[in-house]
Amino acid sequence: MFKKFFEKLNHNLGVDLGTTKTMIYRHDRGIAINESSIVAINNRTDQILAVGDEARKMIGKTPPHIFATSPLEKGVISNFEVAEKMLKFFIDRLQEDKFSFSRKPKVVIGIPLDITEVEKKAVEDVIISAGCGQAYLVENIMAAAIGARIPIQDPTGNMVVNLGGGLTEVAVISLSGVVNWKVSDVAGLTLDKDIIRYARDEFGLVLGEMVAEDIKKKVGTVIDLAEPLTMQMRGRDMMTGLPREIEINSSQIQNAIARSVATIIDTIKSTLETTPPELVADIYQRGIVLTGGLSQLKGLDKLMAQMTQIPVHVADDPQTCTVRGMGLILDDDILLSDIIIPSSQ
Repeated sequence: MFKKFFEKLNHNLGVDLGTTKTMIYRHDRGIAINESSIVAINNRTDQILAVGDEARKMIGKTPPHIFATSPLEKGVISNFEVAEKMLKFFIDRLQEDKFSFSRKPKVVIGIPLDITEVEKKAVEDVIISAGCGQAYLVENIMAAAIGARIPIQDPTGNMVVNLGGGLTEVAVISLSGVVNWKVSDVAGLTLDKDIIRYARDEFGLVLGEMVAEDIKKKVGTVIDLAEPLTMQMRGRDMMTGLPREIEINSSQIQNAIARSVATIIDTIKSTLETTPPELVADIYQRGIVLTGGLSQLKGLDKLMAQMTQIPVHVADDPQTCTVRGMGLILDDDILLSDIIIPSSQ
């Protein structure tokens, strides 16, 4: 009876620590945190001014002594201290309604496929330093597959493409394990940079990162649309230094991001080329499943299907697939024991 009582007080967490987004699942509340992986710091006082979406609003608008930065780069922790403070801020917010004598929560956290032992230890240390109990590591792609309701335990091949902000992960999964995989650092942030470069080269216009991301979401496409989408693009004129606004359409953005999209598709093709033929046959029948925020780019699934000759499906609510998968893992000890990655400790 007491064990069940303390389990209710001890709200275990699933953490999707992404380059652009941090999402935290709490087993009694579902997805409780869904915010940008950004921290704003005052260099003079070494004080954190804002975390998450509030800090994201400051990007490109800060004085010299304040900088807004992400503590992650290409899916791994690049600034340990800032990552620790960011996670502690989010976790403390979730712990406000708990009794002070409850135990530290168990945490399931995702890691990239190509992570090193040093990077793996950094993830575990950040979780412990942020005030949590033991950290259980799982591969992001496995959590995404579980969140997309793919039967990973079956002896059949399933291809999952997790399109994030800093990384694109492609994996063939069978019998609760990754059989073949490839990782590319061409992902959502790369497309933002493509749009910034295109605006500079074609129009002599300097764009901010948030403006480029907004353009990608609203008019970004990888296929020809029957009626091209248009929107106003605002930036600084390179010649005059003054503000300027021009109209841009989806066809222009399609050209801007074409090379990066081709690289992502090539990563999928090269993964298929080295996959055992029995599993390729299963993938041909079952199709490729897309997860991650970038999978919502207009026409991406259609273009991938056309280039690979394999059906492509976008998971339901693809951006939250990974963290929802971690929620399912938290509630299933057998599933956790099947896919857990050995600790670096």
